[in-house]
Amino acid sequence: MRIRARANADGAGCPACGSVSTRVHSRYERQLADTALGGRRVEIRLRVRRFFCDQGECPTRRFAEQVPELTARYSRRSLLLAQALEALGLALAGRAAARLAHRLGVLVSRSTMLRLIRRLPEPQPSTVRILGVDDFALRRGHVYGTILIDMDTHRPVDVLPDREAATLADWLRAHPGVEVVCRDRAGAYADGVRTGAPDAIQVADRFHLWHNLAEHVEKTVARHHGCLKEQEENTPPAPAPAADLDQVAVQATADHAEQSRLVERTRHRYEQVHALRAEGKGIKTIVRELGLARETVRRFARAASVEDLLTTARVGSRPSILDDYTEYLHQRWNAGCTSAIVLYAEIKAKGYRGSYGTLRNYLRPFRTLGAAPKAQAPPKVRQITGWLLRHPDNLDADDQIKIKDVRARCPHLDALAGHVTTFAEMLTGRHGERLDAWIAAVEADDLPDLHSFATGLKRDYDAVRNGLTLPHSSGAVEGTVNKIKMLKRQMFGRAKLDLLLLD
Repeated sequence: MRIRARANADGAGCPACGSVSTRVHSRYERQLADTALGGRRVEIRLRVRRFFCDQGECPTRRFAEQVPELTARYSRRSLLLAQALEALGLALAGRAAARLAHRLGVLVSRSTMLRLIRRLPEPQPSTVRILGVDDFALRRGHVYGTILIDMDTHRPVDVLPDREAATLADWLRAHPGVEVVCRDRAGAYADGVRTGAPDAIQVADRFHLWHNLAEHVEKTVARHHGCLKEQEENTPPAPAPAADLDQVAVQATADHAEQSRLVERTRHRYEQVHALRAEGKGIKTIVRELGLARETVRRFARAASVEDLLTTARVGSRPSILDDYTEYLHQRWNAGCTSAIVLYAEIKAKGYRGSYGTLRNYLRPFRTLGAAPKAQAPPKVRQITGWLLRHPDNLDADDQIKIKDVRARCPHLDALAGHVTTFAEMLTGRHGERLDAWIAAVEADDLPDLHSFATGLKRDYDAVRNGLTLPHSSGAVEGTVNKIKMLKRQMFGRAKLDLLLLD
């Protein structure tokens, strides 16, 4: 749809000196894209004039008139359309915004969306009273930056090129007035705040506290998962034919095969890394010699013993996509249905989203045995961990029975469940005054992994207690980090740090 129009003002103001001129130099036609009308693209053909500026001291000799609320200098879009595209770009980034604009009847590229966003003026700096700090990956595993958020307005205030303590300290010294800093458990940020803003109150985020607890809970469950296996093995089985007992034994051997490989590989890598460390070699050198990832080498180097690594390398801690269908598969196999193709179609109709190859590999031992084993394995590590970390009211009746059985069979896991419940009540109710009693109760029990968590809490005691007492949290920071991830995905490498400060 084309709209033809012309300006009808008697004169126009000079953009340099502001004086109004009525002496026309020439006329020409501008083409402006406007917002769609009825799903159709709109083009405005605007007839405008050039004027002379008669002020002798003005450097501008000729200028074109502008129509208020419609045109801007050198622009080929109306002000309304430009504002709409800027809003789309801020909300959806380049590629998604360009697709939506196309559906709205405006043809624009993702690169143009980025240019419109970059053209916006940067937010004016102001004194930040409550500051949120968190890191984000520019290149995961290699390059990280730090995002700073004004927690009063939930807007980004700056982006730091790394996550070092000195960089954060320099920023805080250059921006005085910060009273509260909300952060995760990273030691570098704690040191940076102590150096750059020693009077600021540090608040450890409650989400990160719970996440750290969950990691140690999983390690504790993995450490004591053998108690459940031993009781399964010591439970007298019902009388069964010798052939069935042989089948169960063969299946048990297959179940432990993957765990044995993981344990052997973990022990071997642990010995290699610590042998090279004993020779005085650094992390980078070990990475090159062993061909491992840097974080893997660091994890092995920091481990006090191989058992600390084995607690997270148990096969029981890795759920399978077939877990929800194993009971059905065993029943169907023993009922005479031994076709992997048929079983794949049946469980796919029930919601299975894995591949045919995964099912085929799972069923392969059954063909050797001649039947599916009837032995029931104990719950997996992550299942038990999930039950312990969820509120009892959110568990269904079957899960409640299972977690009660687990607690009854292992006193260590029963004590762990009690500590998790107490910590959850302290965290959700913001009862920071109970922290000392909780740490003392944990240290009184034989739970080494939970002792490690308690030691970390004492090392960051003031921030942890503030996090369990004060209403501040890092929710706005985590939301901004998620927005950064979306921005990176949408831009495919075109996004730069300057876009992270726009909202």
